[in-house]
Amino acid sequence: MSMEQDVRGNQSAETRTAADEMSDIAMVDFESYVNVELDVEKNNEVSEAGHHVSSSTEAQLPNEDESADDDDDEGDDDDDSGTDHLNTEKSGSQLQRCERQREVNSSLPDTFQTSHLLFYERFKAYQDYMLGDCKPSEVKAFTADYLEKVLEPCDWLALWSIDVFDVLVEVCDLDLKDLKACVRLVLPLQCDTRGCELTEEAMKSLLEATQHRLPLHELLVVYEQSGDFDLTALALEHLRFFYTHIWRQWDEEDEDDDFDYFVRCVEPRLRLYYDILEDRVPLGLVAEYRSLLEKCSQCFQQFSALRRGLSTDSDTELDNVSMVEGLKLYDQLETFKRKLHIIENPLLRYVLGYRGNASQRSVQSRGARASGVKVVHVVTASCSTVQLQSLLSDRLLPLCSSEDTEIQFYRDPVSAVEMCHQGDVVIVLPGIYVVSSSIFLPDSITIEGFGLPDEVVIEKKNKGDSFVESTGADVRLSNIKFIQHDAIEGIMCVRQGMLHMENCVLQCETTGVIVRTAARLTMNMCDLYGAKGAGVEIYPGSVCSLVGNGIHHCKDGILIKDFADELDAMPSITMENNVIHNNEGYGVILVKSNNGQQPGVPLDTSGGPAGPTAEDKQPGGVTDPPNATSSSSAEVQPESAENHSGSSMDCDAAASGRKWHLIRQLSRNKETSCSRAVQDLMDHQIFVSIQGNQFRRNGMGDLGTFFY
Repeated sequence: MSMEQDVRGNQSAETRTAADEMSDIAMVDFESYVNVELDVEKNNEVSEAGHHVSSSTEAQLPNEDESADDDDDEGDDDDDSGTDHLNTEKSGSQLQRCERQREVNSSLPDTFQTSHLLFYERFKAYQDYMLGDCKPSEVKAFTADYLEKVLEPCDWLALWSIDVFDVLVEVCDLDLKDLKACVRLVLPLQCDTRGCELTEEAMKSLLEATQHRLPLHELLVVYEQSGDFDLTALALEHLRFFYTHIWRQWDEEDEDDDFDYFVRCVEPRLRLYYDILEDRVPLGLVAEYRSLLEKCSQCFQQFSALRRGLSTDSDTELDNVSMVEGLKLYDQLETFKRKLHIIENPLLRYVLGYRGNASQRSVQSRGARASGVKVVHVVTASCSTVQLQSLLSDRLLPLCSSEDTEIQFYRDPVSAVEMCHQGDVVIVLPGIYVVSSSIFLPDSITIEGFGLPDEVVIEKKNKGDSFVESTGADVRLSNIKFIQHDAIEGIMCVRQGMLHMENCVLQCETTGVIVRTAARLTMNMCDLYGAKGAGVEIYPGSVCSLVGNGIHHCKDGILIKDFADELDAMPSITMENNVIHNNEGYGVILVKSNNGQQPGVPLDTSGGPAGPTAEDKQPGGVTDPPNATSSSSAEVQPESAENHSGSSMDCDAAASGRKWHLIRQLSRNKETSCSRAVQDLMDHQIFVSIQGNQFRRNGMGDLGTFFY
C-alpha cells in the first residue's frame, strides 16, 4: 500500500507541476494577449486623437516626413511655396461634408464644410501663405499669387451662391488677376432659389451678362471624397472670409501705404471677429462697431462717387462746391475710420472703450407701490432658529415698526430684486447663491448681507454683459461678496443714478466696477481683485468717491477716462486711504486727449519696475513737496528710459500711425514717490481730494498717463 501511495503521490505531484506550468503558460499568454490588446487600443486612441486634429490643419500644413523626402529629392531647391499641403499617400478627403438643407425638388450636391475654422488656422493661412508682409496696395497681387499655387485650374464643380439663388456650374478656367473664374452652366439646370423664379434661359442670359466670369469668393466647391479638391475648397474659404470680414473698401485709399497690412489690419480684425463670436465683447460695443462699419461704407461710397465726378482741369463754381463737399466727406470718413480702429485694436479698445449704446437693454423703474406699502425681502434657502431670532431682533423689528411694512421670503436674490419697488430692503442671509442672469437695479433700494461678506456670496455663472447693473437714483449695497464668471463688461456697472457700496468683496474676472458718464459711485471699505481689465473704470462726467478700499491683482488699479469733449464734464474723483497694490500695470492710469496743451508734463516713453511702496500722506491731498516740479519728475526717469525703451505698448502705438505718449512715473523710494504721485495727480482738476493712499508693487508704476 505504501508503494501505491508513493506512486500516486508522485503522479499527483507531476500532475500538479504540469498544471502549474500550463497555468504559467496560460498566464503568460493571457498577459501577452492583454498587452497586445492594450497596444492595439492605445494605437487606436492615438489614431483617433490624430483624427480630432482639425482636418483643415492637415490640409493646410505640409507633412513633415514628406517635406523631408522632398528636400532629399530636390536637393538645393529652396522654392518653398507652401503649396504642398497634402500627403498624397493618403486617400480620401480630409475635410468634412457640408450637407445641404434639402428643398423640395432640390438636386444640388453637397459642398465642403470649411466655415468653422479656428482662429489660429485662419491666422496662419493669412500670415504664412496668403498675405505675408504685403502692403495694402499689394493685397490683390499677393492673393492672386497664393491662389495660383493652390487652386485646381479647371474641371471642377461649384455652386454659385449669392443671396437669391444657388446654381451648379463648372469651372473651366481661372482669371486670377481679377480673382474670378470662367464657368459654364451645368445642364440640365440645377438650382435653389430664394424668393425668385429662375429658368434655364434666364440663367444663361445672366451668365452672358457677366461674360461667364464669376468672383471666386462666390463659389462653393462641390464635395468629393477623393480629396483632390480639399486645397481648392480651403483656399476659397480663406478668400471668402477675407473679403467678407477683414477687407475694407477704403484700405487701399490709405495715404500711408508703407506698412505691414497683416499686422496693422488683418490680425486685429481677425481677433475682434473671434472675440465677438466667443462673447468677449459687450453687446453695445458690437452694435456700435457694426453701425460704424455701415456708416463708413456709405460715406466712402459717397466720397468715391463725388471724386469720380470732379474734373481735374475744371474751375467752375459747381466743381468748387463739390470740392468743399468732398473735403467734408473726407473728414467724416477719417473720423469713422479712427473710431473703427479704436474698437479693432485691443489696446485702444481697453483704454478708450465706448460710451454705451441706446439700444442696450434697460429695465424701467417700478417706482413706489400705489398702496404705499414697504416690503422687506428676505433671501435664504434655509436658516436656523438662532439666525431667525437674530434676524428678527436686529433687522426685521426695526424695519417693520410701522403697519405699512410687510415681509416676503425668497430662495434667490434675483427673484427678490425683480419684485422690489422704490424704498424696499433686501436682506440676504448667509449662503452661496448661484445666479445665471444679470441683476438689474432700476429703483432706489437697499441690499444688505446679514453677516460677513465671505458668508453672504452671490456667484454668477452664465455669460452676460455685466453682473450687476445699477440705474437707480439711490442704490445701496453692503456686506456681500460678488463672484464673477464669464461676464463681458464688468462685475458691476453704474450706468446712471447713484450707487453706495460698503464693506463688499468683488472677485472679478473681466473688468471690475464701471462708472459711466453722469453716474455716481461711493465705494467704502471694499476689497476688489482679479480683474483682467481695470479694477475701477471711471468715465468722463462721472462722480466717484473711493475711501478705504483695497484694489489689487488687476491689470490696472484705476483707469480714468478723461477724454471729455464739449458735451461732457471732467470726472470728479475723491481718493482717500486706499491701498492700490500688486496690479500688473499701473496703480492709476489716466487717458487724456493729446491736444498739445499739457505744459510741464514730461513725455517719457520709458518703463521700469515700481518701487516697493508709495504712500501719500499730505493733509487735504495737496502740499508742495520739495523738487516736485515737472522738471524734477523728468530727472528721475532717464535710468529707466535706457533700460526699457520700446515697450509693447509703444509698438502698438507706432503701428497705429499716430503719436501716442505714455508717461510712466516710477517709484524710486517712498519719499520721492509720495511727493511725485500726489503732486502729479493733483495737477489734474479731476481730483477733488486725494490723501492717505498707498501704492505698492504695481508692475509698471504708480501713475501713468496715456495720451491719444
